[in-house]
Amino acid sequence: MIAGIFNTFIYEPLYNGLVFLISVVPFGDIGLAVILLTLIVKFILFPFAHKGTTTQARMKLIEPEIGEIKRRYEKDKQEQAKKVMELYQKHGLNPFSGCLLFLIQIPVIIALYWVFWKGLAGGVIDASQLYSFIPVPENIHFNFLGFIDITGKSYFLAALAGVSQYFQLHLSLPSVDTSQKVSSFKDEFTRNLTFQMRYVFPIFVFFISFSISSAVALYWVTSNAFSIAHEFFVKRKASEITKTA
Repeated sequence: MIAGIFNTFIYEPLYNGLVFLISVVPFGDIGLAVILLTLIVKFILFPFAHKGTTTQARMKLIEPEIGEIKRRYEKDKQEQAKKVMELYQKHGLNPFSGCLLFLIQIPVIIALYWVFWKGLAGGVIDASQLYSFIPVPENIHFNFLGFIDITGKSYFLAALAGVSQYFQLHLSLPSVDTSQKVSSFKDEFTRNLTFQMRYVFPIFVFFISFSISSAVALYWVTSNAFSIAHEFFVKRKASEITKTA
């Protein structure tokens, strides 16, 4: 039942959207269609992503205050947690909102992978997955910009996906002060997780992007580029947002 709902309401609309875009982009370039579909999905999810990104940016601005609270109440964890939550409330922040927003986006992200990975397998459009009003494109070019096979593997796009993922995480994740002594297992776990996300995850992205297809790598590059631009925009506005919160 869940698979049927996923296929009907998420996968099929995205796949049909990709095929439609192939029919309207210049030369039927599937790479261009992948970029456009990724951007369209990012804009649809933008209200959710913007709220999460804004919250993260505002939380980074109050990191010095949180650090001061942790030092002041180092021996009283209960009071420390209370003061931190009071600080969040003062600035109108919900530290758990990002988790909910991420969960909302997971089905769409998975569907996009299936569209770019399975939907383009073998360089053939699966007509059985198309709506009656979506025709099979007459002109289809699987070489992105004329030289990258979108159904094959590309070291260049995979490397670009990994590098862009690093910069996206560098902007979005909280800074890690390795010189500061941690006072609890929770702080140590958070520091290690942040470190691994920042330096290990981009490597993981590179290998996944290369092992699946150039279409997935191109999706990741486009998505990261959009997120990086969004992060810069939010960072410029973060101080003003915090003051008016």
